[in-house]
Amino acid sequence: MLNIRDAQFKLFSDFISAHDAFVIAGHKEPDGDCIASSLGLAYIIKKFGKPCQVLSAGPFKRTETKKYEKLFSSEYKPLCTNPEKTGLLIVDCSEMFRLGETIEKQVSGFKSFIIDHHKTAAPASELCILNPKAPATAFLIQQLYEHFFGEPDKELAELLFFGLGTDTGFFRFLDSGSSDVFYAAGRLVKAGADPRSTYEDINGSKPLTTRKLLAIALDRISVHCGGKLLVTYETAEDTKKYGKDGRDTDILYQILLATENVRAVAVFRQESEHNCTVGFRSKGNVDVSAVAARFGGGGHKNASGLSIQGVLDEIIPKIIKEFEKNI
Repeated sequence: MLNIRDAQFKLFSDFISAHDAFVIAGHKEPDGDCIASSLGLAYIIKKFGKPCQVLSAGPFKRTETKKYEKLFSSEYKPLCTNPEKTGLLIVDCSEMFRLGETIEKQVSGFKSFIIDHHKTAAPASELCILNPKAPATAFLIQQLYEHFFGEPDKELAELLFFGLGTDTGFFRFLDSGSSDVFYAAGRLVKAGADPRSTYEDINGSKPLTTRKLLAIALDRISVHCGGKLLVTYETAEDTKKYGKDGRDTDILYQILLATENVRAVAVFRQESEHNCTVGFRSKGNVDVSAVAARFGGGGHKNASGLSIQGVLDEIIPKIIKEFEKNI
C-alpha cells in the first residue's frame, strides 16, 4: 500500500500537538528528495502555526541541490524555552547517524518522529511513518499536506514534484502498480509544477568536468558475475581534478544498466585516504540493498549505497564477492 493510513495521520498530528517547536533534519549529502521532504515538512509545520528550523550537515554536492543550501542551517538555535517541548522530525532516513555527526550531536536529546521510505530503515520507536513501497519521501509529505490542508500552492507543488522526480528517476523506476504516484504527480502539476523545467533542474546545467569524470568511469569498467555486474571506480585524485563541482552519477547508472545482460552496477569512490563510498543500482529482482546492508549501508531494493572504511583495492573484491552470492 502506497498511501498513509488514518492511524498514521493521527500519530503525526498528535506529535505536532504535543510540541511547541520543531527541528527538521534529513540525511547528510542531501539529494532532491531529502531537500523537498525537509522543506515540504517545514511548510506543514508553519501551516500548523508552529515555528521550525531546517537543519542539514551538507555538503550540497549535486548541481540541482546547491540553490537550496541557503534555506538550511548547520547549527541548531532554540525556538522555545523548554527543550522538552521541541520535537525532532527526521525525513528520508531513519538512523540518527545518517544525519551527520555535527547534526546528530545537536538534536540527539529531542523526542523524534520519522518519515521515510527506505527499505532498510529501522526506526527506534513507533513514532514514524515508514513506507518502503512509497517511491519518495516527498510523496509521503504531499499526502500529509493534502490531508490536513488540501491543495498545495505553486511553490510547494514545484518543490514536491522536484523531490518525486529525483527519487523516481523522473518516473523511470515506477511500474504498473504506481497509478497513485502518477495521480499525485498530476495534482502537483495542476497546482503549478512544471515537469519540463523540473527535468531541466535535475538533469541540466552540469559542469563540463562531470562529463570528463564520466569518461574516466566508463573507461575503467570491469565485468563480473557472468556479465550481470558492471563495476567502476573514482580515485581521490579523480575527484580532486574533476569532481569538485559535482558529479552526474545518474547518467552513468543509466548508461551501464542499459547494457545487454547487465542486472546491477557498482560505482566505488575513494572519498578520503581511509574511506570509500559505494553506489549500487540494479534492475528487476536483484536486491542491492541486501549487499549494501551487509557492509553497513542501506537504501532501496534497486538503489542503495554505503560508506566504508578502507581503500579501493581492498573493498572492491569484497563487494564483488558478495554480489556473486546475490545476483
